[in-house]
Amino acid sequence: MNAGFEQVRLFDFLCEHTPSKSRVMALIGTFDIPRSLAAVLTCKDKAHAHAAQRMLRRVLAARDATEGAESLRTLVAALPDAPGSSLRQAVAHAATGTWPAGTGILYVPVPEAGAQDEELEGREDAGASDEPDDTSAAASPDEARLKDLAGSVVRIAHLREFHITDEDTLVREAMSQGWEPLPASDLTEDDPRDLVGAVMTLSDSDSWIAGAETLTDQSSARLLRVQDGDELADWSARPIRTDFTHGWRLGREHEEAAIDPEASTPTPDEETPDLVALFPVRECDCGGEGCEEGCWQFTPRTVDLLLTALSVLADQAYDDAEELGDRPVSDHDTGNWETFMRLPPLTFAANREWRRRMARAFDDLADDLERGTWPQPSCTAEEMALHLAIEDAPSYLDDIDESNDAHGRLPEHEDDYDWDMCSDLFFQDHDVLMLFNARFDGIEDPAGEVNQHFGIGDLRRNNWFEPFGNTPARDPGRGFRR
Repeated sequence: MNAGFEQVRLFDFLCEHTPSKSRVMALIGTFDIPRSLAAVLTCKDKAHAHAAQRMLRRVLAARDATEGAESLRTLVAALPDAPGSSLRQAVAHAATGTWPAGTGILYVPVPEAGAQDEELEGREDAGASDEPDDTSAAASPDEARLKDLAGSVVRIAHLREFHITDEDTLVREAMSQGWEPLPASDLTEDDPRDLVGAVMTLSDSDSWIAGAETLTDQSSARLLRVQDGDELADWSARPIRTDFTHGWRLGREHEEAAIDPEASTPTPDEETPDLVALFPVRECDCGGEGCEEGCWQFTPRTVDLLLTALSVLADQAYDDAEELGDRPVSDHDTGNWETFMRLPPLTFAANREWRRRMARAFDDLADDLERGTWPQPSCTAEEMALHLAIEDAPSYLDDIDESNDAHGRLPEHEDDYDWDMCSDLFFQDHDVLMLFNARFDGIEDPAGEVNQHFGIGDLRRNNWFEPFGNTPARDPGRGFRR
């Protein structure tokens, strides 16, 4: 009967009521042209029309005719033969998500410009009232800021990623928990079944999701502290950012291969450093008893992860420097700056050239490792760069496949991944970290009383690249890698 008719997408089912009858209609069409209404059935009982609409919506969402089998039998028994037969056909169409676009289609007119705004204004006027709004009374505990709360506040952030393996099973499971897809007017071409909404409904529980497999499930938690500049999310003037373990490939050559597969094979001038030869593991002379830090070894595995972190941070910093230019990073900045938002706030107003020099600081430390020497920060910028790299390095361990990864073939040692010892031995002091603490505001100024008392030195932004004087200085003509 429908042979030769074009099949178009079926978006939704709607009801229309008059004093004498009710109609059920199908909303059909495509995403790029005005949609149309096609008649499904007409009946006298408003309740029957509503029941048919709800049942058809469930079948459409599930793409499964059996989803409405029981309701269909009940409705067909209550309806006359003609609307009952039409309802059966509609169920069959709903199960496929398509509808035959035959003749007699009623096109929905596109509202003229401004008509929707006028309608909304009319609704607002109709709902306006001179009565006082009790909800705008004095601030309640729900409106408190972080400093107003007596107890501790813990912020927990979740990161979950799901691979949908069976859309129909996923949708049916979500519907069994009371979920309904978005109205047709809110659906988009890339998610016409509202799979995002279905997954969000099912992800509220900690159990596995039918029709999907979990790819990532991470949590991050910390105490909020007023003295660190924290604020509740609803009051925060800047976006809430949380660091999760991220799956960067190990090694600089892997990072480049992700961008350009041809770069995965090192050229003769760009060979992967032999970390085993550069950082040989030696036996400790003390025999294992009473061994102090003098026997600690910077092992090839530790070097590999630190080199990876420095290389990735350098590339991120170069990318961010190009995108930011001379624009300051502010508390209201909505950009996803992977490196510069992690620096102390006094650096947020730096220009492009300063940021490129910061990116080179990561490269300079990576060059130390590739030459077989411990990283030697020669200025404040390199100290900060090394702190960030030591913080990031442990996350790359999660991406290692010991059976076939180059990292897994490096010799193992009891000192592997001792990041606390790295932090203790690679720095002259940790003064630069005080710049993150709001209690020490102004401590960067060498003229300040506290700065002079502790002999901290000049930590102002423009002095970050000045050599310390007690470590080998970098070649001022070395240029930039990018």
